[in-house]
Amino acid sequence: MKLLYGVQGTGNGHISRARAMARALAGYNVEVDFIFSGRPAERYFDMAPFGDYRTFTGMSFVSRHGKIDMLATAQHNHLAQLRRDIRQLDVSGYDKVISDFEPISAWAARQQGVPSVAISHQAAFSHAVPKHGETLINRLIMRYFAPTDYAVGLHWYHFNQPILPPIIDTHPGDNTAESPEAEKSVLVYLPFESLPAVSELLFRFNQSFICFHPDVSEPYQRENLTFMPLGKERFHAALHQCQGVIANGGFELPSEALTLGKKLLLKPLSGQFEQLSNVATLTQLGLAHSMDSLEASAVREWLNTPAVGAIDYPDVAQALAEWLVKGELNQTRSLFHHLWAQVDYPEAVEDSMMDFNRPWMRVNQYPLRLQRLIR
Repeated sequence: MKLLYGVQGTGNGHISRARAMARALAGYNVEVDFIFSGRPAERYFDMAPFGDYRTFTGMSFVSRHGKIDMLATAQHNHLAQLRRDIRQLDVSGYDKVISDFEPISAWAARQQGVPSVAISHQAAFSHAVPKHGETLINRLIMRYFAPTDYAVGLHWYHFNQPILPPIIDTHPGDNTAESPEAEKSVLVYLPFESLPAVSELLFRFNQSFICFHPDVSEPYQRENLTFMPLGKERFHAALHQCQGVIANGGFELPSEALTLGKKLLLKPLSGQFEQLSNVATLTQLGLAHSMDSLEASAVREWLNTPAVGAIDYPDVAQALAEWLVKGELNQTRSLFHHLWAQVDYPEAVEDSMMDFNRPWMRVNQYPLRLQRLIR
């Protein structure tokens, strides 16, 4: 079997999911080619798992000072180049095309009649999951940006919808030895905010922060802040060792933090529907705190808040790799039940989850703690 895997490169979360899927698919007799779009080729990093991957310009949103800049976005994206890339990408030699919200691979598969599958967090928004700040434009983007024949949505909770738990990009090598000082630190990853604004906020506190940012080229220390350039190994080491995470409202980083039991303070990218929805959802589930801007009061309150505990998610990447290889793309119900039955939430958030009705689920197939939630 030969697969083409298209990955949206604007966010590192898409790439993290693809790494987990690459490891899972490597266990099968499958040839996988990866393409990435949405960021300049020189700004990708830690890409060894993807072999001889290709990059395209694609489409992306431009943000300034924590907000979507629609004018700059329109000027930055070149639709003519996008159409040429879709037309020139030959997918006829592939059995399936997989798209993690990547438009070139998805549209090329549609135009050339090759079966296509979406595996992404964005695919969950086609179902009745919590949405915040949704507009007609958002609905059109989610539907037509990277259309596929089949779709597997990923989310932190099922909301009684046919979606799956998150794909977590962790493996045994990520478990590094922890030091007492590292355990007291807070990991900060706010790539859509300016580095001076983030620094000004964090200098106010008698607290150790490790700040990863795309504008940092070399590690350096200043007062209570350690500044770090982006890099998978160092980032994962800091994530495992920290006491909590301050981040924007993406999907993958909160997913990894929740599996490690790290507390979360999230600041959504203003004007970005997905991030607004993510932060609202995690807040409603009792899994995170939020702030609308870089607020010192919100950080101060959050620093004094305990973590709620870890969520135990199963190996979704391995289950999806097996599902893709078997080729039964219209058979997802058993996959749904099998994976959600393995999820274990901390007791501290069970009351928040009682707000969501689950009338049609067969209760007796779940562990006792999850049965109590469903009832």
